[in-house]
Amino acid sequence: MASEPGRAPSPTVDIAATGPQRIRLTLAGDLGTGALRELEERFADRRLAEAVEWDVDMSGVGHLDLACAYALLRAATERPANAALTVHGARHDVRRTLRHTGFEAVAEIGG
Repeated sequence: MASEPGRAPSPTVDIAATGPQRIRLTLAGDLGTGALRELEERFADRRLAEAVEWDVDMSGVGHLDLACAYALLRAATERPANAALTVHGARHDVRRTLRHTGFEAVAEIGG
């Protein structure tokens, strides 16, 4: 569905298995407080909790507010302790928001 002119793109979350216990999490759109409930529901997906490797593509994220960043952090801390989490494609302001939450303690954040 195309977004209306002047409106931010609707948020999307796609979770796909890319191998045994490997997940690709693709986030896109404007991830503001209006998207929080949907994000929390999607982040409760058992595949995320069971995966030992997360590949998080944030190249389509136009905006990430703190509430949504904390929701992602909560989901990330519920995965196995030895799991690897890599964020890539995030814009500078999105990476800054992730860092404000302390996300770099549980993930490698790339550009």
